[in-house]
Amino acid sequence: MLFNKMKVALVHDWLTGMRGGEKVLEVFCELFPDAHLYTLLHNKGSLCYTIESMDIRTSFIQKLPFIRGKYRHLLPIFPAAIERFDLRGYDLVLSSSHCVAKGVLTGSDTLHVCYCFTPMRYIWDLYNLYFGKERAGTITRLSTSLVLNYLRKWDVSSSKRVNKFVAISKYIADRIKRNYGRESDIIFPPVDCSYFKPKPANGDFYLMVSPLAPNKRVDIAIESFNKLGLPLKIIGSGQEERKLQSMAGKNVELMGWQPDDVVRNHYVNCKALIFPGVEDFGIVPLEAQACGKPVIAYAKGGALETIVPLDKDKLNIKSQNGQSNNATGLFFYEQTPESLAHAVHSFEERKDLFDKQVIRKNAESFDRKIFKDNIKNYIEKKYHEFRSIA
Repeated sequence: MLFNKMKVALVHDWLTGMRGGEKVLEVFCELFPDAHLYTLLHNKGSLCYTIESMDIRTSFIQKLPFIRGKYRHLLPIFPAAIERFDLRGYDLVLSSSHCVAKGVLTGSDTLHVCYCFTPMRYIWDLYNLYFGKERAGTITRLSTSLVLNYLRKWDVSSSKRVNKFVAISKYIADRIKRNYGRESDIIFPPVDCSYFKPKPANGDFYLMVSPLAPNKRVDIAIESFNKLGLPLKIIGSGQEERKLQSMAGKNVELMGWQPDDVVRNHYVNCKALIFPGVEDFGIVPLEAQACGKPVIAYAKGGALETIVPLDKDKLNIKSQNGQSNNATGLFFYEQTPESLAHAVHSFEERKDLFDKQVIRKNAESFDRKIFKDNIKNYIEKKYHEFRSIA
């Protein structure tokens, strides 16, 4: 069946801003412009034109008062909200999920493909980070802990509703296998190499582009650069902004949220991108590489699949995409300010070893067009197989 004849539903956890997951969703909307887009919550005007133009259908959470910025505290009722959607009658349901989107209820004659950013991190490996005493109030922590066992059981049981899992990285494929007992295929997320590209540069600063959230470990970068005394610019906003602002020395500038053209300009002009968190994949390091800039990253998670380090022999790894075996960055091996500072010192001594065009070539193998073609071909194949069995 041709794409334009399929009745398609897209499902995304929530629509509150343009981050990596929404850039993936944008491609899905381009492939299926007539699809219905289901989501728990939509902050109108916070997305790109392509997504905002879709037929967006929200859950009852949209009508709750005073939830803007506090919606994550409603995690215990997310499963009930996502299950309220009636997705019977669709030929294809394509969910992009890091929380509950993959748990929608569909008909037996519907193919459900889940593009999985991660199993629900809030209730598994990052529970204490998001709901510890320093992160959440007493009522939120109590209510979440009381339903934690239920949420974990729901997360596992609802995974059985998915026909095919597609993971964003090998790191996430392993997590899907461990948490759900399911195999998954891997299709790397996209970077827009037509937008992010090298230009003449004149900056002498290091850069972070990140939400100011606990798991991003912006605190490590600030502590490290406070000691280094080197200029660091941080683009992003989030719940830790006040705390991080109080930590920052005079050489560290928190710039808040910035539009894409400002982000791109800073990629072009920075010395290198700093990436201290553990990411499921990480679009930001690829955007920096598309601009020809190296990345100094913590050696864990998706960074191992997108960055080719100078010391790759130490890790016994090669470029995952087969396009370039030349260095596009440096790793540090302990998630501490001291380890990051050591890597920055090493970079300062060896920065002339990095080649802008080599770095760019590595990013091009993750280009948006490649992702779009891969997803389209995958869905066509799996839909044909599904219909031949049904």
